Amino acid sequence: MNLKKIADQVIVITGASSGIGLTTARKAAEQGAKLVLVSRDQDALERLAEELRQQGCDALAVAADVGKQEDIQRVGDRAIERFGRIDTWINNAGVSIFGRLEDVPMEDSQRMFQTNFWGVVNGSLEAVRHLKQRGGALINVGSEVSDRAIPLQGMYSASKHAVKGFTDSLRMELEHDKLPISVTLIKPTAIDTMFTVHARNYMEKEPRLPPPVYAPEIVANAILYAAQHPRRDVFVGGPAKMSAMGAYYTPRLLDRVNQRATYKNQQSEQFSSPNRRDALYEPDPSAELCERDATIDKVVESCPYTAVSIRSKPILMSALIGGGALLAAWQYSRRRPLLR
Repeated sequence: MNLKKIADQVIVITGASSGIGLTTARKAAEQGAKLVLVSRDQDALERLAEELRQQGCDALAVAADVGKQEDIQRVGDRAIERFGRIDTWINNAGVSIFGRLEDVPMEDSQRMFQTNFWGVVNGSLEAVRHLKQRGGALINVGSEVSDRAIPLQGMYSASKHAVKGFTDSLRMELEHDKLPISVTLIKPTAIDTMFTVHARNYMEKEPRLPPPVYAPEIVANAILYAAQHPRRDVFVGGPAKMSAMGAYYTPRLLDRVNQRATYKNQQSEQFSSPNRRDALYEPDPSAELCERDATIDKVVESCPYTAVSIRSKPILMSALIGGGALLAAWQYSRRRPLLR
């Protein structure tokens, strides 16, 4: 199928007021796209839309809760009313919860699923309703934990597994019906965004992302590439590919590596405040319109693996890099007795 250049597209972006969504919106605006910006914070969206309009971008701000079907239908209707069409729909909104599964209240887990999973379902089905007429791209932002769960973010991992299952099923149904819609699942590794700031925390210490942490621009570039070139899956960051390969080939080894390293690597030295704010139920204005988390010191600003993999049909490069990373993990695991 033929997808338009970014300059000729109308793009819907959920979760547009921070992190990956914000970076993607700014990059798409630089390339001349018309944008429909979606998040729960109308004030932040209006400020972003005004910023992009001053750069010559035609931007529409629509406040919506992606977990509510009626809100997402309103987003689609507003986009058609303003621009007459939708060319790419990006489901990016998401939030996490840190803590042992036994410690997380069920209502919090259900709320997170409402955003992470049902938000993708609502957005995808609304996108299909419009894209099936003229064609276009549907891009869902999953995670490296779409393929491999980790401790202390159990329900987040489950929600991203669910996103992967839904996306894969939808893709097959659309292809069966020969509809001109490209469906891509983006699977980033740890990314320098407001992820931990937005997340609800049930750990004693403040959450942090396990290194290496990559720049959000790498994800935005992958998303915008997929908006122009059909891709099934895109792993952002070599560790994401390594994790998926480990889940398939050496799941028990990866269990033990995670038991040893992931608990510690997801907790900082700082104790969590009882008055800590998050974005699980409502937006946190103090963290809006921020692409990056200023507390992260070392960020990987480029990823040759991702740059090569999205532009290459052969999987040799990803297999070599992933295999080398798995070998390194195996050698690390043999330095000490594994956890039993």
